[in-house]
Amino acid sequence: MKTVFKLKFLLSALFCLFISSAFAQWGQGTYWSADGNKIMRVKDGAIVQEDALDPSKTAVLITKEMLTPQGSEPLKVVRFAFADGNQKVLINTNTKKVWRYDTRGDFWVYDLQAKTLKQIGKDKPASSLMFAKFSPDATKVAYVSEHNIYVEDLATGATKALTTDGTLKLINGTFDWVYEEELDCRDGFRWSPDSKSIAYWQIDARKIKNYLMLNTTDSLYPFTVPVEYPVVGEDPSSCKVGVVDISTVKTKWMNVPGDPIQHYIPRMEWANNSAQLIIQQLNRRQNESKIMLLNASDGSAKTIYDETDSAWVDAKAEATGWTWIEGGKKFIWLSEKDGWRHIYAIGLDGKETLLTKDNFDVIALNLVDEKGGNIYFMASPDHATQQYLYRVSIKGGKSVRVTPADEPGTHSYDISPNGKLAFHDYSSATVFPISDVVSLPAHKILSGGEENPNAKYYPIPKVEFFKVTTEDGVQMDGWMVKPKNFDPDKKYPVVFYVYGEPAAQTVVDRFGTGFNRLYIGNMANDGYIYISVDGRGSPAPKGRAWRKAIYHKIGIVNIRDQAMAAKEILKWDFVDPSRVAVWGWSGGGSSTLNLLMQYPDIYKTGISIAAVDNQLNYDNIYQERYMGLLPEDKHYFVEGSPIAHAQGLKGNLLIVHGTGDDNVHYNNCEQMINQLIKYDKTFQLMIYPNRTHAISEGAGTSKHLASTYTKFLKENCPPGGR
Repeated sequence: MKTVFKLKFLLSALFCLFISSAFAQWGQGTYWSADGNKIMRVKDGAIVQEDALDPSKTAVLITKEMLTPQGSEPLKVVRFAFADGNQKVLINTNTKKVWRYDTRGDFWVYDLQAKTLKQIGKDKPASSLMFAKFSPDATKVAYVSEHNIYVEDLATGATKALTTDGTLKLINGTFDWVYEEELDCRDGFRWSPDSKSIAYWQIDARKIKNYLMLNTTDSLYPFTVPVEYPVVGEDPSSCKVGVVDISTVKTKWMNVPGDPIQHYIPRMEWANNSAQLIIQQLNRRQNESKIMLLNASDGSAKTIYDETDSAWVDAKAEATGWTWIEGGKKFIWLSEKDGWRHIYAIGLDGKETLLTKDNFDVIALNLVDEKGGNIYFMASPDHATQQYLYRVSIKGGKSVRVTPADEPGTHSYDISPNGKLAFHDYSSATVFPISDVVSLPAHKILSGGEENPNAKYYPIPKVEFFKVTTEDGVQMDGWMVKPKNFDPDKKYPVVFYVYGEPAAQTVVDRFGTGFNRLYIGNMANDGYIYISVDGRGSPAPKGRAWRKAIYHKIGIVNIRDQAMAAKEILKWDFVDPSRVAVWGWSGGGSSTLNLLMQYPDIYKTGISIAAVDNQLNYDNIYQERYMGLLPEDKHYFVEGSPIAHAQGLKGNLLIVHGTGDDNVHYNNCEQMINQLIKYDKTFQLMIYPNRTHAISEGAGTSKHLASTYTKFLKENCPPGGR
């Protein structure tokens, strides 16, 4: 039964001191109450308050009627955020994609006291506003529209342009393609705590060349679709940070040391006060990271912490926010400089304290509960394919596992800001996802935990995990799904699924492992052995040396590890070495080509989808991070690229690519085609017009891709035991 509450009750409920939060980079994060017992979410077009332990205890806070503009339909709420004080709510609706995510849209403010619903930036083009945020004092809203930053006074409705020089190539308050794709940067401005200033990035992409995608299907005459895209060896966009005064509309540019073109600034926040900013700066090679404090008034910079690595240093994982402790005197930082990814407390004087002293990796930071004295994080010391919740004292010491020992697999936690409750999800390769609410740190189940009724609709493959040691002495994790009615006296074809680059791990003990969405039917029923192994360079929690062994060696080290693991697997009595296939997508497509061409005596059939065939074609931030800089490191790029090995192709190859791929461009595919023609290598080709890297757009596309994949695999690597 739906209940509508009067305004008096609404205000009373809202004054439970809900934690205000800016919109996430994309999507809507969990909106927790300060007492850690309630959340707010969108339900049936309204914003409701739910008891975290019992979702049936629901109160409607903002009704659909309140969110209905006069003479129009109710707003379809995509995201929302309350101002401090919880008397105003910012509504994001009518969203549109910018590259990957729907970060453009319209914004409205509902004022609970005045009972008014007003559109923000209504004089701007429809669905053009990005990252709208209340000022901390709740009197204004700032947003980006068409590469400029604006602020609107909520009392008067007056709008002020804080920047006016924004263009398609001179970008204020947000980012260009490569910053978004490789550094996870989207929201590019921050309110000062005193609501008087805004700090923002300005990206100057005017010298970045466009990659011209060719659209040949949407009109009688083909037309080009430009994408600003700096490839390996091309200078990045120039980047700088400014602070604009809301009253004077004057920007003070920060004097960040170093060439603004040859350095990146992937992270920037206010330093827990309105006088200073804190930034992370990476050099062009991304092997030196500096944390700097910037004086917002005079622009001066001071480096308080720096780190170098012989390979690369990662950008801070969270793109928004900075984790402060001790009233802003220290912050929490992750580094793998001692061989493990550990948690440190860094003071503004640069002094560091190691908090996690165990010899294992911190996978991710979950929550710093300063009041409770705990830091919660994910780790898995004994099984690199799994993830569990751990905690350590905020003063440092021995880490303690929080997740129960009788739930092997992969866990995730959405922890309340006070560290008392968490939404907990658990699955494994053989266990359908289970959700519950637990208390922390005891991990006592408070609600949920029942078997998901949808589990019966998803027959789970019988996944077996194994380890294989190659002739190089490298021990690798793997999983395998054997044929149904397996007969150890028969030999079966094996299909390897591969990725092999630093961006992803394929061997993980969670639900979905062992599935193949591109195969029509059931691989096990048809008589295939399906396998994946993770070699060096994968982001597994096995220490820095494991992850960074791939530096300068993408296309070499990762490929040899895969091939040598396959060589050992082919010794198994039930594997048919004459029927060996491999497939992968994106980096996995590149690995597929390299495996087929560098090790043709092992792999007989390959399906390569959306591959980087020539590493010199790919974007500079990603590829230079792992391979180095031109001209001195060019030989690494060349040696690791599939096109350098095209002459070695002997087996059956299917190449798949979308011409509208703005990530791995179609020229990769055509350069490979030219190489294969040059060496008289026959192959099959499936091109999808105007499809992106996902190859999912357009009627029938996903089904057609699956049909093509399945037909090619069955014809060239026939299933069944022999």
